[in-house]
Amino acid sequence: MANFNPALFGYGALLLLLAASFVARLDHFRLGLAVAALLAMPVAVFSPGGMGYAAFLLVILIVNLGMAARVWLSDAAIRFSTEEQSLRRQHFEGLSPATARRLIDQGHWISARRGEVLIRENQAAPSLFYLAEGEALIQRDGIEVGTVSGGTLIGEATVLDGAHATGTVSLATNSRLWFVPAAALRAFLAANPDIAGALHEGFARALRGKLANANARIADMPPLS
Repeated sequence: MANFNPALFGYGALLLLLAASFVARLDHFRLGLAVAALLAMPVAVFSPGGMGYAAFLLVILIVNLGMAARVWLSDAAIRFSTEEQSLRRQHFEGLSPATARRLIDQGHWISARRGEVLIRENQAAPSLFYLAEGEALIQRDGIEVGTVSGGTLIGEATVLDGAHATGTVSLATNSRLWFVPAAALRAFLAANPDIAGALHEGFARALRGKLANANARIADMPPLS
């Protein structure tokens, strides 16, 4: 024990607090606080007159573990349908089960027929759409420029800022959709600003996937003669 340096635990606690400050989910932040308090406890115990600080750290540990456990138990009771699980896994992975449940509940699941227009060119997207099954056609100035298929988000590039769409999106087949109106989505984010980062990350992944598919289609096109 002669080489034991409790200050190392203090440095570890500070580093953990720094790491916890970057997490998006509140339960993960609380767990970080609890572990940081546990690491800092030897510093207090081995410091002169540090038992009071140790007791304070113990309170922090117990309270944050309790709050995190309450969130985990609440999340464990939440259920998702097969369609909802697919939506969450592909686009809302960064959200806690409780938050994903509230977001999905802002929208509606529908079965739509071929030919229905989801978004019109030069108009604001009325909703954010998730194409669970089926295929949609993208047109610009009446000319087909691409298609998207099941598992794709539609309208994520403009639904939050109200910018006009650069193309018309219509269903090429009978399809299964989830959609949330743009106004409802913006209101949800205004009431839950802490989840905006995770949602934008999901939107960014969807856009990157579309870009990769577009590049692949271009690569497969025959060269111009």
